Amino acid sequence: MKRLNLLCCCVASLLLLGTAEEVEDASEPTKRDRSHLESTLKLNEDKPADDFSGVLQRLRKIYHSSIKPLEQSYRYNELRQHEITAYPGRTLGSSATDGEITSKPMVLFLGPWSVGKSSMINYLLGLDDTPYQLYTGAEPTTSEFTVIMHGPKLKTIEGIVMAADSARSFSPLEKFGQNFLEKLIGIEVPHKLLERVTFVDTPGIIENRKQQERGYPFNDVCQWFIDRADLIFVVFDPTKLDVGLELEMLFRQLKGRESQIRIILNKADSLATQELMRVYGALFWSLAPLINVTEPPRVYVSSFWPHEYQPDTHKDLFLKEEISLLEDLNQVIENRMENKIAFIRQHAIRVRIHALLVDRYLQTYKDKMTFFSDGELVFRDIVEDPDKFFIFKSILAKTNVSKFDLPNREAYKDFFGINPITSFKLLSQQCSYMGGCFLEKIEKAITRELPDLLGSIGLGKKPNVLSCDITGCGENPKNRYKKP
Repeated sequence: MKRLNLLCCCVASLLLLGTAEEVEDASEPTKRDRSHLESTLKLNEDKPADDFSGVLQRLRKIYHSSIKPLEQSYRYNELRQHEITAYPGRTLGSSATDGEITSKPMVLFLGPWSVGKSSMINYLLGLDDTPYQLYTGAEPTTSEFTVIMHGPKLKTIEGIVMAADSARSFSPLEKFGQNFLEKLIGIEVPHKLLERVTFVDTPGIIENRKQQERGYPFNDVCQWFIDRADLIFVVFDPTKLDVGLELEMLFRQLKGRESQIRIILNKADSLATQELMRVYGALFWSLAPLINVTEPPRVYVSSFWPHEYQPDTHKDLFLKEEISLLEDLNQVIENRMENKIAFIRQHAIRVRIHALLVDRYLQTYKDKMTFFSDGELVFRDIVEDPDKFFIFKSILAKTNVSKFDLPNREAYKDFFGINPITSFKLLSQQCSYMGGCFLEKIEKAITRELPDLLGSIGLGKKPNVLSCDITGCGENPKNRYKKP
């Protein structure tokens, strides 16, 4: 009898163990196929990456020889302190380092907390169930700015190390203080996609938290990354569609960058069809006052994580939306050099216009000054009402200056508040016997050198390193003050 009871107990235990294993297997979500991701982003191709080292060397030379001198002489970086009112949109740093010029395209992830930003990065890079997957959860989890970049092996880099390395493009972040650098972390991953792009994950927006409680200027740091991002993913989920002060400020910072913004409605498979339509409409209703453009932004509706879509949902639609987003990402990667050269040229145009405006302010000041004049009162009158002295209208008569490229007049009140007008020289005095004139050099870069460099990429004629070393990547600018 005892043996029979023991046998029955053993059988019952085995049955319970088998049932538990079946329940455990059933509870594990099935991973979905990644072949569409690898084919769209061309991760399976064995061909080597394009070598743009010669183009980058030539671009650096053009910047340092033709753009940077005028940028520093007329303190363009001080105007950028008021970038929202002066020039909304992408910008270089106060004085671009080689790291910024040679950096890979940057993809920035923004949005409320726990909407799936970190999960999306894990999914794109296949980091799930690895030691270096970004931590995710239903509560606010990401408290740091996390930069995911390429490296020979998995490695974590502290923020103070990233900021101290001048070869990287993150050294300007030191200006936000040591408290912020403690909230900055880099992760190097040996992934083929990261050879061509860098991802930046940001802390989620929490509307009931004041900025000063973070311990660093959160909005200013976001602006720094926004200004350098090539693509900006603003992620929402069906449970977080409300717009508060912090999110409103974020969209104000995105002004001028509408073409780079991609809005993502994540976790779409958690809703039935009718609920999804209502949430989609509510998202547009919430964002309409914040995005002041005639063309509505592109909204991608899907679930960006490695698990299978929920049953009885629009799986084909979600998959097409995901592939469309991946094609957008791949387009940014493919056009990285063209975008970088075009951006440097746009930066040069803005530096040139700024120099022309400062020159005009200075010339007007000199014309209005007499022996008995009070210099401070004279210049205050000019700054308060520049239209009275035709400051901006006179600039429009210059070549290659559009009225739509002129900065905001109010920005120059602050600019001249910290930079006395007497500390500048006229453009006609910014010439040297050997180096030529600053204005002529930047105009040559805008009209000839940068367009030629851009055209050489389109035609496949990539300048190699040797030709740059021999020719200097361009002719020497003419100096009209040099005797023949």
